[in-house]
Amino acid sequence: MSKFVYSGAIDQESLGAYLTSFEAGTLERSFKSASTPATNDEPVKVVVGENFADIVTNSGKDVLLEFYAPWCGHCKTLAPKYDEAAKKLLYLSDRLTIAKIDATENEVPGISVQGFPTLKFFKAGNPEAIEYDGARETEGIVEWLKKNVSFEWVEAVGQESDL
Repeated sequence: MSKFVYSGAIDQESLGAYLTSFEAGTLERSFKSASTPATNDEPVKVVVGENFADIVTNSGKDVLLEFYAPWCGHCKTLAPKYDEAAKKLLYLSDRLTIAKIDATENEVPGISVQGFPTLKFFKAGNPEAIEYDGARETEGIVEWLKKNVSFEWVEAVGQESDL
């Protein structure tokens, strides 16, 4: 399902060069991306195709990323629980990002999503995702992250250790 965008002149020389690049396998694939949000200051960060590397793989942080579809009922059920987990974990924002990406509007090279919602965890410095297999409740998300983050977990001041 590779896609390639042609934006050159419609003439024999330009089209010929484009086709030659395609046949040689040197043509860059095109991936869908929604526009980068003007602000991204909510507890759950918004990822789009064009800022994926900045927020997920190159940020130096662990990232839990939800791939969702706006029309998906399971996604709508998860949303408030996911938001609540992100709010509870804001005190770790220098090491952990909770994020979401609309998988109907954005494509990420090398990542396949079979259903919605899909949660994938990226440890800092490792571009390979780990499939989230925990409970889809606020406490389940927090507990799963406690066991899987790449850093030593610390509880927030005043937060109970057994959520």
